[in-house]
Amino acid sequence: MTDQTTPVSEDDLHAYVDGYLDTDRQREVEAWLGANPDAAAMVADWQRQNADIRGLFAGRAEPRPDDAAIVSRARAAAQRGPAPGLPRFWQAAAAVVLFIGGAFAGQLAPSILPGERQPALQSAAALSDQSHSAFLIYASDVRHPVEVGADEQQHLAAWLGKRLDTPLHIPDLTAVGLKLVGGRLVPVSGKAGALLMYEDDAGERVTILLGRNEENRETSFRYASDAGLETFYWIDGPIGYAVTGEISRERLQQVADECYRQFET
Repeated sequence: MTDQTTPVSEDDLHAYVDGYLDTDRQREVEAWLGANPDAAAMVADWQRQNADIRGLFAGRAEPRPDDAAIVSRARAAAQRGPAPGLPRFWQAAAAVVLFIGGAFAGQLAPSILPGERQPALQSAAALSDQSHSAFLIYASDVRHPVEVGADEQQHLAAWLGKRLDTPLHIPDLTAVGLKLVGGRLVPVSGKAGALLMYEDDAGERVTILLGRNEENRETSFRYASDAGLETFYWIDGPIGYAVTGEISRERLQQVADECYRQFET
């Protein structure tokens, strides 16, 4: 049984799903899950959603070495059985629904007990908060929303990529009804980050924040909502991404999905 001095928190469960716990803590969490079938079923859903999403993009990126272990743990947890009435997002056949399910699952999970945040989770949450702030500051600016306009896209990509210390491909979002406004250099967690801005024909704007991920770890897709401002965010290797806009969750999901596909190329 898990030691009462080290309670299992929601962050522990996310870290368990993402494969970041050390061996001892993993055993503690697994023991706790064995005594809490509702939480075990929820964790199994998260793991299946992540495995399905990775499967959708299997041809675009090398699989993580711990994929087999994650899927194995998901199946083992599933054998303990889901709680009656628990949402089963993974059964959705459409890739769009899988994406929404994986991101929204983190918002459905209750906070089990207070605990310390894992570094990667802390970094992802900070990215979401900073993306929210950057959108509020720059998206409403009429005259100077960006430093470099869409007419200098090649220069913009080279400049921001150099500051991020990674090759930067600026997504083409015309397929989802958005055109590039431009971008700017912004601070992200005290280091150089990039903000790309897009807008639709009605003038509704969407921003993409990119920042360095010092822990060099990955997270599954997560979703945050605050007073009508929606954000999808994730960490993929050395870079964290957050897509923010005052549009519907479904619409923003389409944008985030397209960004993910293009950043992976």
